[in-house]
Amino acid sequence: MFTDQLSRAAVRFAAAYAVLTAAHEVGDYLVQRNSDAVAKGKHGPEGAAACRRHVTSYTATQALALYAADRYLGLGLDWRRAAAGLAVSAVTHYAADRCAGHWADDTDGAPLLVRAAHASGKSGWLTNDPRAGALLDQAWHKGWIGLAAAIAAGPRASA
Repeated sequence: MFTDQLSRAAVRFAAAYAVLTAAHEVGDYLVQRNSDAVAKGKHGPEGAAACRRHVTSYTATQALALYAADRYLGLGLDWRRAAAGLAVSAVTHYAADRCAGHWADDTDGAPLLVRAAHASGKSGWLTNDPRAGALLDQAWHKGWIGLAAAIAAGPRASA
């Protein structure tokens, strides 16, 4: 019985991770409005509003994809857990996307994640490779999507 439960959890996790990752690509690149992509890293209310709009459409894309997979595949997800996983994805996505355009900044005014990346020894890469910021951004997103999938795929709460 324990092995059967573990197998079902593993299948739910694999499906949730695949779906959330695919929806990440759709939400981050196809659904995101150009104006939000350009403005989401700006300091102040304009940047924050653009980032909130993007994260809202991004999270809706992930939620719709997860719901469709749950229905079609009969995963039996607990929607409280799925909502918690989606919240992890949304909050961490917002934190990274506020760094847009700032990854090469090694100043006190840079966003916290940017300063952390520089403090961890990534300054040379971030200042010399124009792709570095986007790669760190995507690595951050995919790592958190893994945790979000694990949360979403966990066992159903007992009634």
